[in-house]
Amino acid sequence: MHDLKAWVFDLDGTLTLAQHDFAAIRRELGIPAGDDILCFIASRPLSEREQLSSQLDAIEMRLAAEVRAAPGAAELIRHLHESGRHIGILTRNLQQVARSSLELLGVLDCFAPEHILGRDQALPKPDPDGIHQLLGRWSVARTQAVMVGDFRFDLEAGRAAGCHTCLVHADNQWPELADWHVTDCRDLMVQLTPP
Repeated sequence: MHDLKAWVFDLDGTLTLAQHDFAAIRRELGIPAGDDILCFIASRPLSEREQLSSQLDAIEMRLAAEVRAAPGAAELIRHLHESGRHIGILTRNLQQVARSSLELLGVLDCFAPEHILGRDQALPKPDPDGIHQLLGRWSVARTQAVMVGDFRFDLEAGRAAGCHTCLVHADNQWPELADWHVTDCRDLMVQLTPP
């Protein structure tokens, strides 16, 4: 882990405290319980898709104002940035929400704008498209990269891209998908810091 050159992070629930109540969002948008929100929207006719996308954007912008940093997130990002690692964001949220969240965390300056990918810049995880884009921009081999996130889509995207995976969650719910498991960013920072 210490030698990895590229770090791709999920945002909500990884660098920020999880705030999305996906069941409530589905109810507000009229999406069946258990359906993937982005997949459902993508499957609808154009006019309905545009309306649902606009509603989802508004929900995410509203939630962006309430973002709080996950324990150790800002310190971890600052450490990786200052040590010369490539760092990027790959989120299923809007890029604008990601930028706003990183600004609230005080680490937006650690990211080049083109290294913050939302759902309009890359196919949504678990598709590895965003990871491939970032690794291509950095000219980094997939074996030198890690996808860090709190949900199986993050881990599946990392696996599909051929890079390492790190689950940030209290429980190791997907051990077959995670090369590493930490409870939070503070725990990850401890593992990266020499004794």
